[in-house]
Amino acid sequence: MSLAHHLPALQVIVPLVSAPIAVLARRGVFAFAVATLASWSAFALAVLLWLQVQELGIQSYPIGSWSPPWGIEYRIDEFSAFMLVLVSMVAALVLPYARASIESEIPREKHYLFYAMFILCLTGLLGIVATGDAFNVFVFFEIAALSSYVLIALGRNRQALVAAYQYLIMGTIGATFFVIGVGLLYLMTGTLNLADIHGRIAEIGDSRPVLTALAFITVGLSLKLALFPLHQWLPNAYCHAPSAVSAFLAATATKVSIYVLVRFYFSVFGEYIVFGGLGLPELMLWLSLAAMFVASAAAVLQKDLKKLLAYSSVAQIGYITLGLSLDTVSGLTATIVHLFNHALTKGGMFMLVGAVVMVMGDSNMARMAGLSRTMPLTFLGIVLGGLSLIGVPGTAGFISKWTLIRAAIETGQLWLAFAIVMSSLIAVVYVWRFVEVAHFRAPEAETPARRKLPVSMLVPAWLMIAGSIYFGLDSSLTLGAANDAARVLMEGGR
Repeated sequence: MSLAHHLPALQVIVPLVSAPIAVLARRGVFAFAVATLASWSAFALAVLLWLQVQELGIQSYPIGSWSPPWGIEYRIDEFSAFMLVLVSMVAALVLPYARASIESEIPREKHYLFYAMFILCLTGLLGIVATGDAFNVFVFFEIAALSSYVLIALGRNRQALVAAYQYLIMGTIGATFFVIGVGLLYLMTGTLNLADIHGRIAEIGDSRPVLTALAFITVGLSLKLALFPLHQWLPNAYCHAPSAVSAFLAATATKVSIYVLVRFYFSVFGEYIVFGGLGLPELMLWLSLAAMFVASAAAVLQKDLKKLLAYSSVAQIGYITLGLSLDTVSGLTATIVHLFNHALTKGGMFMLVGAVVMVMGDSNMARMAGLSRTMPLTFLGIVLGGLSLIGVPGTAGFISKWTLIRAAIETGQLWLAFAIVMSSLIAVVYVWRFVEVAHFRAPEAETPARRKLPVSMLVPAWLMIAGSIYFGLDSSLTLGAANDAARVLMEGGR
């Protein structure tokens, strides 16, 4: 049996084995080397797996040679392969950045713990995407969540502990709702294999326990993905976590939760049950619109740049779930492509803000007066990321919003297309707030001495920002992959 056959399992095993090795090392340099090697190996495996899916179709890997549905199955299709590439790529870029970033934010004796928790979080996120077992999704959710709580708590002030505790409470509630929903599905179908659940639900129909399971899973995942108004944990978590953690979680954690929601809607319950008259699409549409407008307005009022970007993330999640609520191939394509585009943009922006924190000491915008003169490249990168958040042509954000607008027009909802444009104008306001402070105000008299930022910080951040520009100019790869995944999902395939 060739190594290529084991790619789905290796995708999870490589980082999982690396995490305890990093702990045993108890030396930051060695732990960094182990974590970096694991993340880049995971990225290489994800790319190979994606190419394999393109060539051979869905890849099924039974764990322990127990054939599904009797045993746990790892199952990779177009959508999951796309997400594996995204998550592992972000981790591979954030880790080199983190080595210099955490020097000023985390005590040296805790560096090995940071790398161990980071790679364990990566393991959980990859496992969520790769597994085809409903209870296994819950297990990997907990692995990712528990390590995330530790990563956030490693922040340099007491507010990080409070943010981690808030995230723990909300995450635990979300996980409880989710596992209750999975339990109800098991009660009705007698299986935990996602594909098998889908087949058996088709036989029993939309019975009351199945609809109850749908409700519990929706609420649980909405807490995990920070859907408005269940987003209260996110702003503080992103703001007070170490900069590398903010970048990684903003680019991956909520995106993977959205992946699970999409997967359960289309590959487990089926389009008929979810969108067949329950009013769920309408509810999601209005919550998405509330996120787009209310969270964007909250971003305008923020004085801390990291918190501004955190509220912006809540708004961008609104655009993602809005596409899902339309129940069309175009809408789902917009959802999937924005998962990728927003991950690149926001990950790069948080990394650049981390560079500002290293120089200025914090992310308060009042201290960023004259940043365009003291840190011109960093300023430029943040502005380019902001243009992508707005949806300016030539950026990845434009591709996402244009695809979403077209999807709204296809359904005959011109007012919705207008709402997308109007909410984007609010993004102009909060991006301009940063530009006004950083470019049009003179530097403070006591501006910290300019430090030369390490290349290991600037290159990964700029690769993400450059990606958000490149995929705005040539969207054939991302938009094509998103469209292929959307078509398979709308057909109910996995």
